[in-house]
Amino acid sequence: MVWCDTNENVLEWGSEEIVIPYISPLDNRVHRYFPDFYVRARTKTGGTQKFIIEIKPYKQTAPPQKQQRRTKRYITEVTTYAVNDAKWRAAIEYCKDRRWEFKILTEKELKV
Repeated sequence: MVWCDTNENVLEWGSEEIVIPYISPLDNRVHRYFPDFYVRARTKTGGTQKFIIEIKPYKQTAPPQKQQRRTKRYITEVTTYAVNDAKWRAAIEYCKDRRWEFKILTEKELKV
């Protein structure tokens, strides 16, 4: 958040202000997804671009490795990934309709 406040290319931003409906694969019902950030920033070409940004641990951005034993941990990882994937697909469509861009940032991009 400090980065958004101090970066001269960030023209406006908000935290968890946008609501995106998505269908959960767990219960096939509509739920609400609140992405971490909305950012409107100046581009290198001088224009502006709007982004929806989600911050997640890298491990949650890739499907879990298939395991022979269905442990509680494995089931949690699979369901977490399935819900996240449904949210992200809904966010991509939401952004596409508005000519925005959806980005997922992990500790790799944030250099943490």
